[in-house]
Amino acid sequence: MDVALVQMRSGIDPAENLATASALIRAAAADGARFVATPETTHLVQKDADAAFAVMCTPDDDPAIPAFAALAAELGIWLLIGSLAVRIGERRAANRSFLFSPAGEIAATYDKAHMFNVGLGQGETYRESDNYQAGDRLVVHDIAGAKLGLSICYDVRFAYLYRRLAQAGAKILTVPAAFTKPTGRAHWDVLLRARAIETGSFVLAPAQGGLHADGRKTWGHSIIIGPWGETVAELEHDNPGLLRASLDLRKVAEARRRVPALEHDRTLTGPL
Repeated sequence: MDVALVQMRSGIDPAENLATASALIRAAAADGARFVATPETTHLVQKDADAAFAVMCTPDDDPAIPAFAALAAELGIWLLIGSLAVRIGERRAANRSFLFSPAGEIAATYDKAHMFNVGLGQGETYRESDNYQAGDRLVVHDIAGAKLGLSICYDVRFAYLYRRLAQAGAKILTVPAAFTKPTGRAHWDVLLRARAIETGSFVLAPAQGGLHADGRKTWGHSIIIGPWGETVAELEHDNPGLLRASLDLRKVAEARRRVPALEHDRTLTGPL
């Protein structure tokens, strides 16, 4: 399967971000990719909640959704928009992935399940749950004969989610992200390799990178990890661009045969 990851540096203008993402997706498809994935918050990176809600749309009104659907149909590709910030209430939003089929249909959606509520020090604090509603549903969907398991960014720290996705048949796990600089430098590749090794799956992680218009700094370094934990391809920088690879899905079965850990669950008892 020929795939491409889009690395972005999205800003505070959804229309501008939509145009940038579309141009990169077109370039990926022109280079032969049949599955293309973009990062978390593809069309809006805005840490000021008031400013974000001022431009945020409901799923029914967001012009990015039909635009990406039409682009997938035009290019004849599977297109995963890593996430869009969509309004679901007066002051509530969902951080939602959209998977579009080559027919331009919404094949699946996934809402980020784990909210990034952390204090990283030096004044860098995030509380996603103040404005975002956590999802409560696992999503696996077939693309061109391979099952895809969806997740978003902070989800990567919760290994049980990926184990369940793999046990449901997922061979490819997607982790679109906007990792901060400190957490990216320390944990990005380690966590992604762990999720690949634990499940014997390909892990595809398109990322936001660089200094954004709202002042946020993200890690970039979009990466594709193989089911044995090897790095298949990586962007070793935080600039916008494309990461391309051809996935040999037979390697998933090989890795799971060599270490069949997905079959070895046990229920343990003891002190809590």
